[in-house]
Formats: sequence, C-alpha cells, structure tokens
Amino acid sequence: MAAKKPSRQRVYTLLVEVGRKAGDGLPEGATGAALMCYASGVDEAEAVRETVAILKQAELSPLDVTGYGTEEERRAQGHEIEADEQELMARALEENSVIVAQITPFFNED
Repeated sequence: MAAKKPSRQRVYTLLVEVGRKAGDGLPEGATGAALMCYASGVDEAEAVRETVAILKQAELSPLDVTGYGTEEERRAQGHEIEADEQELMARALEENSVIVAQITPFFNED
C-alpha cells in the first residue's frame, strides 16, 4: 500500500471587499464590507477563486481581493499571528475550506 502523498494545500489569508446585493445579510445602511478569510489552496490564485465562488454562493458581491500570503509568509513580513487565528487557519487546512473570520461593514460617514 502506497504512503499517502503529503497535501500540497496551504492556507492563505485574504481580505475580500464586498459590495451590496439583495439578500447579502449585511446590516441596514452598510455600503459594503471587508471580510477577513482563511482559504486553502495549492496556490494563492486557487484560494482566491474558491473564496470568490463561495462568497457568491452566499449571496455576497465580491469586488476586490487582497492576498496576504501564507502563515509563514506573513510571519516573515513581521505579522503577529494570534492563537485563535492559527486555529482558524488549521481548520481551513483540515477541512479544505474557506473560513470567514471577521466581517467589518462599511457605512457612509454623512
């Protein structure tokens, strides 16, 4: 029996900006939101594609995605990564999924 091949999946930190769409579940008066996501993929491009597809299925309207790299890449850039964030990243990898860790709605200032 052959040994299981190690997974090539890695977890990427993505910041997704979404606009408004009917049924999106964002608070009344919000003009959109920023979503901090942890997404697994063999590369960042795959993680972005999967994240955008899942957010569209959830009735959200992704406008822009900023990638911050893997946990290792972020640490190399000097990012501090808290234990709860590490747990969510581990879960995204284990489940081969996209996890929305935080949603920050945007509101007009007027």
